[in-house]
Amino acid sequence: MKKLSLILIGLLLVPTLFLTSCDKGDDAAVNTTPAFTLMKDHMLANNLDIDKIITSPDGMSFVVGAPAEADLPAFLAKYYIVDIRSAADFAAKHITGAKNVPFANILAEGPLAGTKPILMVCYTGQTACYGTALLRMYGFRNTQALKWGMSGWNATTAGAWNGKIGAEEAKGHANWSYESAPTNSVFTNPVLSTLSTDGSAIFKSRIEAVVAEGFKTVTGTEVLNNPTNYFVHNYFNAADYAAFGHIKNAYRISPLLLADNSYLSLDPNPNTKIVNYCYTGQTSAIVTACLRVMGYNAYSMTFGMNGLYNTNTAWTTNRWGVAPNVPKNLPFATN
Repeated sequence: MKKLSLILIGLLLVPTLFLTSCDKGDDAAVNTTPAFTLMKDHMLANNLDIDKIITSPDGMSFVVGAPAEADLPAFLAKYYIVDIRSAADFAAKHITGAKNVPFANILAEGPLAGTKPILMVCYTGQTACYGTALLRMYGFRNTQALKWGMSGWNATTAGAWNGKIGAEEAKGHANWSYESAPTNSVFTNPVLSTLSTDGSAIFKSRIEAVVAEGFKTVTGTEVLNNPTNYFVHNYFNAADYAAFGHIKNAYRISPLLLADNSYLSLDPNPNTKIVNYCYTGQTSAIVTACLRVMGYNAYSMTFGMNGLYNTNTAWTTNRWGVAPNVPKNLPFATN
């Protein structure tokens, strides 16, 4: 009798153990996919890879230049203009119809734009490009930055750019090199700290966190003098990398995409400062915004090549101070 009781108890316990085992397995299946992978899958499924932020899926560039004076009325009518400069500088001079908005509040402007594309405006175009990337990722694809910022609008507001050109620090510097790029390594994905298992929600939260941090930059002087303190990433094509020269041991990762896993050549260690630089600091601002959302400790080198070596003989475009990259003579608001 005692033996029979034990058998019956055993039979009753078997389904319980089986169900418990299944529950643990299901929980494990739900929670084992890393947050980065969930976010990456969402980004790829929704055309949000880095190249789709630089140029939107419908072909819109991330920047637009100041218009010719004859085209100004149409330009002003087209855009919902968000000026992220200081309140004092905005009050002194701003584009007609622009709205002064702190950088921390830019995401709230998306819905207010209605059907108009958003034009982000700052001093030199770099912070505006950073904000443009974040707004594009947040769902406002028709966002652009004013190329060269207010420096390109009128000569009286060009000081932010003009003041950074002329030092030519890279010329003859021991850390300026014409050697081939170092071989790219392959790293693991960044680790994102979140309990969410929804790729869309993770992505949205990351964008909001990056906006709250503000624009992350480092000066060219600092990087040039101390390149070993950074993972330096040169965002040039191969020909320009060789022709212009580059910061010593700067990597060149091209393409830099999620889709082909080329992004894995970036070091995900949170203690590693990745510094991106380009010709003007504007494209590198876009790239930096994308990488910070992805979880990298990324920074944009302000003013790019222009800030380090504006007189370099390799320029074919994007050289500040040489037409068409000079200030226009466009008017400001009269109130």
